[in-house]
Amino acid sequence: MVDDPGRDSWYQWIVRHRHGGDDGFRRALFQALVPMRDRLLDAAHIREGDVVLDLGTGDGLIGFGALERVGPSGRAIFNDISADLLGLCRDYAAETGVLDRCRFVLGSADDLVEIDVASVDVVTIRSVLIYVKDKAASLRECYRVLRPGGRLALFEPINRFIIAGHGRAFCGYDVSPIVHIVAKLDEFYDNIQDPVSDPMVDFDERDLLRLVTMAGFEEVHLELRADIEPRMDPQPWERYLASSGNPLVPTVGEAISRTLSNEEAALVEEHLRPRVEQGIGEHRMATALIRAVKSRQGNDAMRDAKTGI
Repeated sequence: MVDDPGRDSWYQWIVRHRHGGDDGFRRALFQALVPMRDRLLDAAHIREGDVVLDLGTGDGLIGFGALERVGPSGRAIFNDISADLLGLCRDYAAETGVLDRCRFVLGSADDLVEIDVASVDVVTIRSVLIYVKDKAASLRECYRVLRPGGRLALFEPINRFIIAGHGRAFCGYDVSPIVHIVAKLDEFYDNIQDPVSDPMVDFDERDLLRLVTMAGFEEVHLELRADIEPRMDPQPWERYLASSGNPLVPTVGEAISRTLSNEEAALVEEHLRPRVEQGIGEHRMATALIRAVKSRQGNDAMRDAKTGI
């Protein structure tokens, strides 16, 4: 699989850079994400006949999972900022015979202008708010489009926890002997995504809890999971070079070629390659799952606030 310059960076990451172009790893990654998908959908308490809005749907992992649960009378709305990814979802819906129960809405997660007030039963969000600067606006929009009694299920990585353990490491791998070289790579990535103010790292689980309640949700539940493991999953060096951490940054290989001299790149490979291929590193991950319910008087309160009653 090669890059398609006609596609946006979100599409490129989903279909290639997330898994380094390795189709076997792509399938394994999907299987690894299934339990998380099911956990999120369980939290949403989806019922037959529900209308589910999947915010920032990506490749539709959550949206199509929800569609299986709502039954033939239910519908799914796929929202994304990427027209290319919505096209990917639309093609899959057509191939699987569910297109008539799907709606595709192009737009950002903080401005759902095409979705009516109190028109959906469930909103699902997975790894979307990490790309949204105005997270409060996104959650207010979720509240607005939900019917009274509607449910929000939200799953986000807490990247503050992940990067807190980097220190003299690069992506979890110890780079102490070549830290002066890797510093150039760190600076390159930091110039693209600020390590303090970027939306991916400017929040933690407490911020999410506060923002959800500020949006108007009265019943809110938070589950936090954090893991630190003294090992990484081994992977081929070529896959590692062809992968990137998110859609907004270049691959590791691109960063090396754009930042380091040939001699420096050789030293990085000499030190890092055996660690990558043998899984010698530290894996850190933290995720927050929030489920919330809009009160059955929610829309009355919104209407009264607008009319001054």
